[in-house]
Amino acid sequence: MGPWTPELLATAITQIEANRSGIELRTVQLWYQDNEKGISAENIRWLARVFGCDDPKATSEWQTELSVARARLVARRRALRAGSDGHDAHSPPDTVQNAAIDVSTVVPSPLAYKSDVISPRPGFSLARTSEAVFNRGSPLDLSASVFAGAVALGFSSYFLGIHSIVYPQANGVIKQVGYLWAPNWTLLFMVLMPLYFVFVRDLVVFWRGARRSQLNLEGEGIANDDMWMRKVAAFSVTYWAAFLVCLPIATVLQWIDRCLTPLLTRDAGNYPMEWARLAIERPHVISIPEAVAFTGFAYLYMGVVFYLFFAGLILLFTIVYDFRELGRDPEPGVDGEYHWQSNQLDLKIMRGIFRCCILGLLIALCMKLQSTFMLSSESTMAGWLTRDFLSVLGNHEKASDWFEYSMPTNYSSLLIVLATCTVFLYGLVRVHAALRQQGDIGHGRNQRELGIMLALVALLIIVYVLIGAIAGFSILLCIGLLSAIYGLIYPSIDT
Repeated sequence: MGPWTPELLATAITQIEANRSGIELRTVQLWYQDNEKGISAENIRWLARVFGCDDPKATSEWQTELSVARARLVARRRALRAGSDGHDAHSPPDTVQNAAIDVSTVVPSPLAYKSDVISPRPGFSLARTSEAVFNRGSPLDLSASVFAGAVALGFSSYFLGIHSIVYPQANGVIKQVGYLWAPNWTLLFMVLMPLYFVFVRDLVVFWRGARRSQLNLEGEGIANDDMWMRKVAAFSVTYWAAFLVCLPIATVLQWIDRCLTPLLTRDAGNYPMEWARLAIERPHVISIPEAVAFTGFAYLYMGVVFYLFFAGLILLFTIVYDFRELGRDPEPGVDGEYHWQSNQLDLKIMRGIFRCCILGLLIALCMKLQSTFMLSSESTMAGWLTRDFLSVLGNHEKASDWFEYSMPTNYSSLLIVLATCTVFLYGLVRVHAALRQQGDIGHGRNQRELGIMLALVALLIIVYVLIGAIAGFSILLCIGLLSAIYGLIYPSIDT
């Protein structure tokens, strides 16, 4: 078959069923000319399908070869721009002409330079897989899956009869210990976690899909994606560390210690009686095998979700790190538009991290509220918070007694606070440094906005520390919750 002409290529690409918008003949004609437009990542994908004859392996190899050639072209253009002072502005350099992708000599078969194409398929990578969970599919896939899992556990607890259970404490108070009454199993997984995943995914897609290429002049399209995935893979050890902590340690060992061992020995030990260990005292409500199976699924679900929570934090850290790497050495002679875009990216990234940080702290608050309530002598959490609120207004009733139970959840929630604040502070320091480097581009207003973000995060940390520690902590809790809701809705707090 002879060389491709612009008309033949345009026709072949338009006939691809997946390409609903087709392609204009003028666009293909530009590929045959000496210009700086190049071929977009989407059109490279259609070219690869045409040249690969829709064979998956050949298409993949063609896409790799065309992307690599395009990346080389962009890199050479960048080098030429840096040294353009020594060239005649009216004559295109030879290197640019040599770097162009010559589609007029490409034929669909056999594959040109097939022996030179390196298309390795990497083995399993936890970092890449975790990033794909956030980046692929619809914006609601991950959040809907987490919500569905929480709903399934809630219905299961109802069918098993442990959704609403009252149990007498040592002091005679009848305490509500049902599954649906525990905010760390309902509110946390039905509301806070799904919202957190929505915001993380939004920021990852925003950065990878469009904004990264605005600052990265060395690669676009698939080449740009490869650069991003290399950054993600560089944190592979961190993903594995989070995986080992969340699943084998925090999930399996905690389930064995808090649920399996007490259920098998029929001794709650140093843990309070709640839905997970109810079979010890009320086997007529739920049997030991049923309790073992239900708690096993619940803790497995919890471990997977919390691993994804930490994976989201790692991705947020990676975005900030990648952004600063790209903006560390700006191109010589960049204009004010570039600096303005960089400024807006700074703020967009920081606002996204701020929202995720708020949700992370709210998750920690849910966990500590439940664990502290289980140590109190109050019958319900609403009654406990109401009594604490009234104690500040002059209601001098007898203070609640505190039981000496073991609550590992307090330590788990502290880890979440530390990890969340680490990512937030890292992003805050980097963004503040970037704004200072850019000079007076909205610096005063932006710096005030960052200061208010820091103050709100500090308020939530104070609320977390003071839960159950002082009388009247519920007032601070209400203030913190209202501020957090406002911060989620309006992250650009500049009023």
